[in-house]
Amino acid sequence: MDYSTSDLCDHFADAVDVLEPMFINFGGQSAFSGRIKTLKCFENNELINQVLQQDGTGQVLLVDGGGSTRRALIDIELAELAIENNWQGIVVYGAVRHVEELEECDLGVQAIASIPVAADSHGSGEQGIPVNFAGVSFYDDDYLYADATGIIISAEELLLEVDDEQGE
Repeated sequence: MDYSTSDLCDHFADAVDVLEPMFINFGGQSAFSGRIKTLKCFENNELINQVLQQDGTGQVLLVDGGGSTRRALIDIELAELAIENNWQGIVVYGAVRHVEELEECDLGVQAIASIPVAADSHGSGEQGIPVNFAGVSFYDDDYLYADATGIIISAEELLLEVDDEQGE
């Protein structure tokens, strides 16, 4: 990535919302960005599986799992599916599992915890709806930027001008 969330906050202070610092990087890519696709599901990942089967080029899956840490919504199989379909990353207000394997994946994955218990594979959820957690409201097609420092969102794409002297 050619940005840092710190620099984006400095340059676009009035255009970004900053998530509360509760997320842990579990993926092999600590920096990722893209347009948000929102999901809401609780302790089941059937809808997550369906969405990750779609082309995710330029997109980040944002999952409101209700903050539950009792079951992992993302596992290595779903991460591999995301990579196969070109997703940039996954942010989960919930838990993940297969932590060692996720660290080896070429995918950004941030969540609030890990637990070895799998999510139910059958259940309902909602897609494309506004969700709210970590002090921020998220809407489909907002832009998300994540790195080791934090996660920010913006309604518009954020582009930093690269100074020729610094860009060399």
